[in-house]
Amino acid sequence: MIGTIEAFSPRDTRARRSDPTAPGPAAHSRAREFAPGLLVQGIAPPLSLSSYKLIAFDMDSTLINIECVDEIADAAGRKAEVAAITEAAMQGLVTDYKESLRQRVALLKGVTVQRMQQLLTERLRLNPGAKELVTAVKAAGLRTLLVSGGFSFFADHVRAILGIDFARSNRLELDNGQLTGRMLEQTWGDLCDGAEKRRTLLELASLMGISPAQTIAVGDGANDLPMMAAAGLSVAYHAKPAVRAQAKVAINQGGLDRLLEVLR
Repeated sequence: MIGTIEAFSPRDTRARRSDPTAPGPAAHSRAREFAPGLLVQGIAPPLSLSSYKLIAFDMDSTLINIECVDEIADAAGRKAEVAAITEAAMQGLVTDYKESLRQRVALLKGVTVQRMQQLLTERLRLNPGAKELVTAVKAAGLRTLLVSGGFSFFADHVRAILGIDFARSNRLELDNGQLTGRMLEQTWGDLCDGAEKRRTLLELASLMGISPAQTIAVGDGANDLPMMAAAGLSVAYHAKPAVRAQAKVAINQGGLDRLLEVLR
């Protein structure tokens, strides 16, 4: 039985040296419309769901409808400033994702836990088809992973309501019930960025005794590209242009469960 993701072994120094964000063979083939609003490239669907054993999901704007850091910034009166940095990061225009996240989190200082709970209750919603997709893949025997550059305050909630097996995300530091503007270092490292998402996917696959080809990665932003490039099947959900261009499946209309039109 695989333990919690936090119990992973030390970092695998044999990680691939190539640039995981570089377009793969699929990026050079011609995308075609498999169904309205559903594009595929480099694959010949329908694919067999039973060929896969692990599916990894980004959280913000993928499993859920919001970018949590932007919503917390709204409570701090800094939403426009923070959202601009977030958008640049998701478009792949930020060269140092970790530093951009630290800059954004610093602007959240003083927001209370009570206000974050209010945001979770009032604004956070699952994206269409999220529950249906997770239910279907779990019924088919796949293990599920939530791996996010967002925050555990929200990720723990999403993991619980969807019944996701494993999760990794960033943890905000609190002092007297208020955000300090910093994040806590965790046993696996400092921040969950694109490189950490990729490493987490590959390490969990290794612990499960499966190959990367038996994994699926679903995301929407540039920091999802490393894990999408490492996975056997990459899925872009209402994603940024650079992500859609490199994904084997691009869901541009409808919910996450449209992936089940490709996987049967």
